[in-house]
Formats: sequence, structure tokens, C-alpha cells
Amino acid sequence: MTTSKSTVAILGPGGVGGLIGALLARDGHRVVCLAGQDTAAVLSQDGLRIESAQYGDFTAAVEADTQLREPVDAVFVTVKQTALHQALDRVPSSVLGDAIVIPLLNGLDHIALLRRRYPSARVVAGTIRVEATRTSPGCVIHSSPFANLELAAPFDDFADHLRHAGLGVTLRTDETAMLWDKLAFLAPFALLTTRHRSDVGTVRSDRRPELLAVLDEITSVAQAAGAPVTTDTVLSFFDRAPHTMKSSMQRDVEAGRPFELDAIGGAVLRAGAAHGIETPATARLVAEVAHQANQVA
Repeated sequence: MTTSKSTVAILGPGGVGGLIGALLARDGHRVVCLAGQDTAAVLSQDGLRIESAQYGDFTAAVEADTQLREPVDAVFVTVKQTALHQALDRVPSSVLGDAIVIPLLNGLDHIALLRRRYPSARVVAGTIRVEATRTSPGCVIHSSPFANLELAAPFDDFADHLRHAGLGVTLRTDETAMLWDKLAFLAPFALLTTRHRSDVGTVRSDRRPELLAVLDEITSVAQAAGAPVTTDTVLSFFDRAPHTMKSSMQRDVEAGRPFELDAIGGAVLRAGAAHGIETPATARLVAEVAHQANQVA
């Protein structure tokens, strides 16, 4: 990757993908958003519109198509796990060229799937911490005071592009630790906010014993998987999070959309079973969220 401007594809220009694409486009990079025909038409005409206290309100012109048709420098995969299999048909392996494929999905299981589909060495595990919501095609509200990426690869030049566009970027050497660092916060955050229909501030104050029980289980599983995650570390992130922050799972359930219960909660339960770690509090939450969502539906 050179220091010249990049061509970046965004598979799934929703909240996360739309924010990343808009920031890169505003900074002069060529951005190609891959989406369904109706969304692609809106993006081609109107661009990506961002509302953000951190980055300001702005509109960025982007290209849009229903399928990747030429090589690019990087592809961000920012669809939900529930839509992943169908979405990947928009990115044929034969046209990738030397692109790096950066999935920013929740959970653990998507990495192996992508490495079976694309050249394994070009799939770079990534995570992002951000609260960004698509309100309509091409319109994104960024409501967290951060948008921080982590990538498990030494792509310094590309990381510099992302930083210059305004994103926080950390390059990691331990993929397993990086993924569990994210999941150890995300799983209790998503499960508890969804189950109790509350923001993170209410959860950490009114549901703290339950939060601690789930954190202890998940960090035990993470440690068994080889990630040095501790309850105190994750709890400190909970305590620093904006009081009104909600999880995307919570928003999806409230709106009656498909939600990532298996990718998030299921991943913890499967890893716990694989390592012989009991996770009763987490299992109960997963079951309760599933039941609650069925009632909403």
C-alpha cells in the first residue's frame, strides 16, 4: 500500500460502513459502496450524509454499485452477520486483485468463513468501537464521541490513511486477543441493554451484579481461548461509556429487524463449551433475549 490515495470498497454502507466511507471520501479517497439496487441508486445521486458531533455534519460523494467490478485496495465488510452470506456475492474473489479484506463484524466465526472464500492472507481481522446508526439509505447519525478501529496486521500506510480521515486506528499483533477484547465488552453490552431495554448507564448502575456475573464468565472464556482479558479492564470501559449509549442489537430488536444474537451471544456459548467453561448467566440472557424478540415479532 502506497501513500497515494486509495480506492476502497464498502460492502454494507450502513451506520459503520457509511461513516467510514464518508470520512475516506471526504479526505479524497475513491470510495465504492456495494449495496442493493435501490440503496446504490440513492448513494450515487445523493452521496453519504453524516450527522456527527465529532466530525461535523457533511455530505460526501461516493460511487455505488450492486457488485464489485474491478480491483480495489481494500474492502471493508460492514454488513451484519445475519446478512453476510448473501452480501458476499457482491464481492467476487476473481475481481479483488491484491485487495485486503477487512471484516468489522461482531463475533468470532466470520473470520474463518471469509478466509475460505478469499485469499487467506488478505483477510485482515478488524474491530471497531463506535455508535453509528443508518436512519435511511445514505444517512448516518454518529452519536459516540469515538470511532476507533483495530486491525490485526502491519498495514502502516493504510492505517495512516484512516487516521488522516479522522478514525482512531490501532494495529495489533494478536488477532485472538483483539477479537476477544471487543467481544468481552460487546456481548454483555448487547445482551443486557437488549434484555432490559435500557442504555448502558442504566445497566451499569441498576444491573451491576448481573453485569459482573456475565463479565466474569466471558472473561474466563476469553482467557481460556488465549486472550488476556480481565473483568476489571472491561468494566472500566463500561464505566467510561456514554450513559445514553445503546447497542445495535437493542436497536434491531426494537425495530423488528434481524439481530446478531448468535454471532454475539452464541459465539461466547460455543467458545465456553469448547473450553469447558460454564456460562449459565450468559446462557440465560441469550435465552431471554431470544424469547423477548419472539414476543416483539
